[in-house]
Amino acid sequence: MVKIDEIDLKILKELQDDARKSLKEIAEKVGVAEGTVYNRINKMKTMGVIKKFIPVLDYSMLGYDITAVVGVSAEGGQLVEIEKEIAKEKNVTAVYDVTGEYDILIVAKFENRDKLNEFVKRLLGMKSVKKTYTMLVLNVVKEAHMIDL
Repeated sequence: MVKIDEIDLKILKELQDDARKSLKEIAEKVGVAEGTVYNRINKMKTMGVIKKFIPVLDYSMLGYDITAVVGVSAEGGQLVEIEKEIAKEKNVTAVYDVTGEYDILIVAKFENRDKLNEFVKRLLGMKSVKKTYTMLVLNVVKEAHMIDL
C-alpha cells in the first residue's frame, strides 16, 4: 500500500467525479493551489495510484449486449500464462486469479451469442484449460470499476 494523505484523497474524489475537471476547478474544491494539484496528480501517476484517465462507457449502447462471467479450471503450472493470454482478448474486461472451484474468473462483453461461443471455444482450446463454466448476466444492478473513497 502506498502512502497518500487527505489532500490526495480529495483530489482523487474530484477526479472520480469527473476526470475532465481542470486543475483550477480541483484546486478550488480541495482548497489548495493549482500547482499542488498538478504535482499531487503526477506523484500519484508515478506511484501507480492513478493508472489512466478514461471514459466510463455503456457498452450495451455500443451493441455489446451480452455480459458473461466465465470460470476457468486449469491444470499444470501454466496458470499465469493462461491468464496473460486471456487478458489479451479484446472483449475481456477483467481477469481474476481466484480461490475456490475455479482458478480464473473472467468478465467479458459480447455483441452476440456467436461471439461468446467463439470465445469459450478458444478458451477450451488453450493448453492446460481443463473446463469452463459460463454464466450470462441477466440484469446489471451495479457495474462500477471504482469505489467511493
